[in-house]
Amino acid sequence: MSLVETLYAAAARAEVECVEVVETAGEPVVCRVRRSRRRSMALQVDARQVRLALPWEVRPDQVRAFLYGHGEWLASRLKALRETRDSRAFRLQDGAVLPVLGRECRVRLHALPQVEPLEAWQQAGDGTEALHLLDGPGARKALVKCLQARALPFFRQRVAVYCARLGVSVPPVRLSSARTRWGSCSTRSGIRLHWRLVHLSPELIDYVVAHEVAHLLEMNHSPRFWSVVASLYPDWQAARKALREAGRGLPALD
Repeated sequence: MSLVETLYAAAARAEVECVEVVETAGEPVVCRVRRSRRRSMALQVDARQVRLALPWEVRPDQVRAFLYGHGEWLASRLKALRETRDSRAFRLQDGAVLPVLGRECRVRLHALPQVEPLEAWQQAGDGTEALHLLDGPGARKALVKCLQARALPFFRQRVAVYCARLGVSVPPVRLSSARTRWGSCSTRSGIRLHWRLVHLSPELIDYVVAHEVAHLLEMNHSPRFWSVVASLYPDWQAARKALREAGRGLPALD
């Protein structure tokens, strides 16, 4: 089944929202279909997903015609995004540089345990930070593990800061590897933040944190919710735009 056919099938089933993962060109693609009180159909594609927005009253034949009319554009857009992602693929080698909390970090690979302990963060001689890892098949996995271990305490500290500003209790904070969201908030499980946010500047991380903390009062995206966000992070609109741009340039580690 082609991506267009899959989107059409999902659209036929979606009452409010439907999310599917399909294979295209041998790779998984998240397809999100959403019906709402809108006047027209819209198709958007970004590095993480395909989004199809539909009015409640749209007919199946209209959806089919719309999708097939945009089929070539959809295929070319996904191809361009794949090529962009491939160009961002992180080549793990001694001396490679990647961003950590908005600053450059240099990866140092060691054939033998020359640094004690390995998997250690240290200041490099040039003023950058260095992450020392044991070279070999497990180096990439160790890199991700170290980044996640660096991210979680920082995220928890920032959540605590924004909860204090809002006057609410600090919920559990965990890491996420979700394909389509930078963060989420639940009354049951607390706040989850994508570990790859660790590549971004603290200012942009704070926007995501403020967004999720605001959900502790408003579990929606109503005007009241955005008012809470603005009280926590006044320049949230510029930050949201900057986050979209920064997300496109993150190193691909997987």
